Amino acid sequence: MSCFKHTEPTEDELAAFHRDGFIAYPDAMKDDYREALIEEVLSPNPIAHFLSISDKERADLDTPTRYFVRPWDDRGPLSDALIDEPLITSLLEATVGPDYHFCHSSMNLAMRGAEAGRFHQDHHHWNHDNPINLAERERYYIQVLYYPNGFTQGDRSLIVVPGSHRVSPTKDTAERLLTGELDDEAGRKLEAIHLELSPGSFVYLNARMYHGFDPKPIDSPQPFRIFLIDIFKEAGPPHRYTQEIPQSWRDKASPERLKLYDREPYTETCWIDG
Repeated sequence: MSCFKHTEPTEDELAAFHRDGFIAYPDAMKDDYREALIEEVLSPNPIAHFLSISDKERADLDTPTRYFVRPWDDRGPLSDALIDEPLITSLLEATVGPDYHFCHSSMNLAMRGAEAGRFHQDHHHWNHDNPINLAERERYYIQVLYYPNGFTQGDRSLIVVPGSHRVSPTKDTAERLLTGELDDEAGRKLEAIHLELSPGSFVYLNARMYHGFDPKPIDSPQPFRIFLIDIFKEAGPPHRYTQEIPQSWRDKASPERLKLYDREPYTETCWIDG
């Protein structure tokens, strides 16, 4: 079963990535794949158990409005196929080039009442000052954000700031982002856009672009928003969270997939020892 309705990005989409820092792909998944993927993601325990308990029982948990797994190792065949689906491979080769690796993945369920997420960028080498981090700051770190059941504007919706990938991330960049102070550096007026994406959509994002997300209202008509993420990095030292690859993944991987796994995982000392 193929995942997406298209296999290659258009020139306009690639231009948007370089200009804005992201590409939004509404309704990208084939309908039968999307429905099967949702069932695959939600069926295993402990996810199924988390969804089955009452709101009162869930309130006693440490994170009652969010289910989060990183690294997401327990992937079924449908979610596993996303890692090297032709459209994703074409996007990575067209933007990063031939030398990239799979970094890590995660899955998230945002329940009614989930809080907002402040503006941030996720290129971790900008958050540390070791020689390795300084040398890696201009290399690509790509996030592929999947929304199998979609979201409406203001309901745990993704907020993006197009062009903010051109701004150097410093400690106070997020606070100054929309004040106009950084517009010259970005080469444009920086404004926040609250996206709305139908089920089966995904966003291909330069992780240096600032983004956040709206809260999920208590009275949302959608019980929870599903959020799956695969992250890829340009070949080089580990990023924060570059995961160990499970042996079970390696055992079933094709030679091409094994190349994506051919990198060192993150450790607490890897940036210092390197």
